[in-house]
Amino acid sequence: MTVSTADNAILDNFGAGSNDNQAPVLRYPVICIDGPSGAGKGTVTWRLAQALNYQLLDSGALYRIVGLKAFEAGLVAADGSQAIDEMAVLALTQRLEIAFVPNNASGRVDILVNGEAVGEQVRNETVGGYASQIAVFPKVRQALLKLQQDMATRSGLVADGRDMGTVVFPDADVKVYLTASAEARAERRVTQLINAGQTADFDAILATIKARDDRDENRATAPSKPAEDALLLDSSNLDADEVYAQVKRHCQDKGIFFNS
Repeated sequence: MTVSTADNAILDNFGAGSNDNQAPVLRYPVICIDGPSGAGKGTVTWRLAQALNYQLLDSGALYRIVGLKAFEAGLVAADGSQAIDEMAVLALTQRLEIAFVPNNASGRVDILVNGEAVGEQVRNETVGGYASQIAVFPKVRQALLKLQQDMATRSGLVADGRDMGTVVFPDADVKVYLTASAEARAERRVTQLINAGQTADFDAILATIKARDDRDENRATAPSKPAEDALLLDSSNLDADEVYAQVKRHCQDKGIFFNS
């Protein structure tokens, strides 16, 4: 994974209590961008990470990778009808080495799994369904939780996910919950597919999005919901520049310094 400089480190007496002689703890700023797929989290997370020279964590990609590899291993069925062996998925998860590498040419993050690029297949709605199936398992979530939290010990971090501000980084410096209507998100996905030269079925995509939202919002473990102290932002009628401007302003209000 990419590691930025320690220029944004904060000296904090976190956990020191009243002992003035205890050495301060070095920690780094964490910005959490939570919300459903298609709300614009990836774009704003990328722009923040580039502007601040922070690491970027795509939490959703982690679950998608595990879901994809579980499907390839025969542990998950495409239609969700297969009983899933949680321990087998956990063992598979623990064998994966995952890295996020910013690609300035494409404006996206390249994802390497065990040294090999997984490509755009991890972004499609089908793989999103696999991710939603395996994300319900507490042991799998716990394995990925430590991996994510360890990233915040290296440098400033912008984390994109669904439970970053509620579960993974509850003490984050900045929390944003970015949402949009299911219809707006389906329209965006249709546009992406058409621009990529692929066919797109709006109704099928909308149904998939709604089904995933229902699973993620109602699962027993770490349901997708805004943190109590998060900025709630609906991007249904906003473009990417407007979303970034509002999130940047909120970060500045919370003490995050931008050079430009």
